[in-house]
Amino acid sequence: MADVNTVHFAPWGEGANMMTKAGQLYEQAGLFDMVEPGDKVAVKLHVGELGNPNYVRPFFLKQIVDEIKARGGKPFLTDTCTYYPLKRNNAVDHMETAVANGFGFAPFIVADGLLSENGVSVVSPDPLLSEVEVGGAIHQADAMIVVSHFKGHALGGFGGAIKNLGMGGVTKKTKLEQHRLIDLVIDEDACQACGACVDACWFDLPRIENDCVVIDSPECMRCPICSTTCPEGAIRLENREKLAQGLAVAAKGVLNTFAPGKVACVNFATDVSTVCDCAPIPGEMMGQHIGIFASQSPLSIDAAGLEFIDYKRLNALHNQDCHEQVRTLARIQEPGSLTPEVVRT
Repeated sequence: MADVNTVHFAPWGEGANMMTKAGQLYEQAGLFDMVEPGDKVAVKLHVGELGNPNYVRPFFLKQIVDEIKARGGKPFLTDTCTYYPLKRNNAVDHMETAVANGFGFAPFIVADGLLSENGVSVVSPDPLLSEVEVGGAIHQADAMIVVSHFKGHALGGFGGAIKNLGMGGVTKKTKLEQHRLIDLVIDEDACQACGACVDACWFDLPRIENDCVVIDSPECMRCPICSTTCPEGAIRLENREKLAQGLAVAAKGVLNTFAPGKVACVNFATDVSTVCDCAPIPGEMMGQHIGIFASQSPLSIDAAGLEFIDYKRLNALHNQDCHEQVRTLARIQEPGSLTPEVVRT
């Protein structure tokens, strides 16, 4: 495997067989060198929320699964339950969504169990989080390949390998703790008690008291639905950079459960939209397909990807600094580089 400061890149080509190029990329990057016979290999992915077409195409995942098998490994696809109540909120719905979106070619294990009860608490690498509760199946795996769709994210600015690990590799408990790093502020003078936020909330948490909205439940995940719904702008989400930092801290906690050299990453900068695959809508597209990245370091691979997209547009759109994730991961001493060498295939 190439060193952690190197990212290998296969540009998207309209006249190229991208499965062939992906195979060449993986060989050049030594992506599967870590797989030993008998290894249980977690292939960490995001199967896409039902209704959103912008997730990594299943045949690319099958290519990775087949190569792991060829090395004598035992691959399984995996992700964790979402905190929000859509079609990946529990293991049953999540598995059905995986099949519906084309991922029925390999075992799909929901890492944190039926209702996110299967988590293993590990020491948080930074005081920002009290602990990191890693999905049990991920914690038990011998190796992991993190396959991520590189795109925008409404709260984190962007989503790549760090977000896939930090939010996608943990239980609902740690997901909620990360989201609640954001501060929710209500402007009582601006609030007209119209109830739009009450109707919009997926969790039925806002309530109207004394002609003003109150949102004080510890179950509130600080999602942007109420703030974007409010016609008066009376609900604000502030200090969003804390969530980006939390993603990096949680990602480091997940990575710490593996032996050195037993995690590799692939980022697909295709169908790059302004919103995450978590949304049941495709969102606004940001341009043409860019290509595929491979690296041993989630820090390096995400830092490289940001240089290929219009991250300033995402910063402005989501009121976030996309580089906060990679800077934080570097600060807490995850191997990799903020300015990696990019080697084209």
